[in-house]
Amino acid sequence: MKKIKTDEIYTLKLSSGEEIIAKIVSDSEDDYEVVHPIMVVVSQHGLQLMPGLFTNNNDEFVTINKGSCVMLGITREDIKSKWIEATTGITTEPKQILTG
Repeated sequence: MKKIKTDEIYTLKLSSGEEIIAKIVSDSEDDYEVVHPIMVVVSQHGLQLMPGLFTNNNDEFVTINKGSCVMLGITREDIKSKWIEATTGITTEPKQILTG
């Protein structure tokens, strides 16, 4: 498996079918420690982001067992900017390439 970069935002697909976006802060043999896990939900309005844990103390890390994770990848830039907005309130513009 490819080495996970800490402090990078990843998308994790769990064996239960849920998709989670979170910043991985630690990668051990058995689990990932993450901050601000956000679930991706498909609705009639398209993709929606909602808290992964409603009652979690957001100043603390969350542990995700690697045995529950079936896929993992770096999150797309447009979704990453929405994750940053949802977790910090900071709005970022997606990167644009100007040609001409």
